[in-house]
Amino acid sequence: MLIDSHAHLDMDEFEADLPEVLTRALESGLTEIISIGIDLNSSVKALELARKHDFVYSTVGYHPHNAKEADIKVLGELADLASDPKVVAWGEIGLDFFRRHSPPQSQIEVFERQLDMAGDLGLPVIIHDREAHDQLSEILRKRKSHLAGVIHCFSGDYALARFIIDKGFYISIPGTVTYKKADLVREVAARIPLERLLVETDAPYLAPVPHRGKRNEPAFVKYTAQEIARLRGMDFEELARATSENARTLFKLGSR
Repeated sequence: MLIDSHAHLDMDEFEADLPEVLTRALESGLTEIISIGIDLNSSVKALELARKHDFVYSTVGYHPHNAKEADIKVLGELADLASDPKVVAWGEIGLDFFRRHSPPQSQIEVFERQLDMAGDLGLPVIIHDREAHDQLSEILRKRKSHLAGVIHCFSGDYALARFIIDKGFYISIPGTVTYKKADLVREVAARIPLERLLVETDAPYLAPVPHRGKRNEPAFVKYTAQEIARLRGMDFEELARATSENARTLFKLGSR
């Protein structure tokens, strides 16, 4: 009973064997997978997959890497896609000041515009934050309207996690929690309130131990959940139930 709250099933890495990947996910105990859009084309593909599989849901959004492409027209097309009941969130959006594939100011402008659109549509947001903790905090701090959402693949410290949670967001932990030197994410995974915790793969990226260095896939989310349960001193089944319930609550799975 696990939900992979963040995977990129439409990517080329899954083109050759997606049916087998999905079968392994179900066999490993997953009940749902959220397939994430990162631009218009990706969002269309994610929705197509969700329509084909009852246990797959999708999102729409423009990743910060692609922010320079996100004009008013394409964002409007995303909004049209978002009316489909299989679309459960707006994202992956946010800030990435490490790669900087799009200029920082462009990232900020597109991020804030998408936050507004998600709010207007009543959708939770899925936020990417890499080496932009201060800028993200500033943007969230100044917003007056309430937003629901999750910081995916969380990479900040416990203080940032507490701020994010106090703003009403969830924290999603990826396979990096299984890496020996990932002290920050391990502390966050161990200490944050259970009712604000999600698990994810970010597949095909960030495969957990014992598959580190290989292609990640949704079935591997169990290794992340097992490690978090160990860090928290709790039963795996309890952790799985809690994080799944959190995902269902945030994304309103089955109720759209």
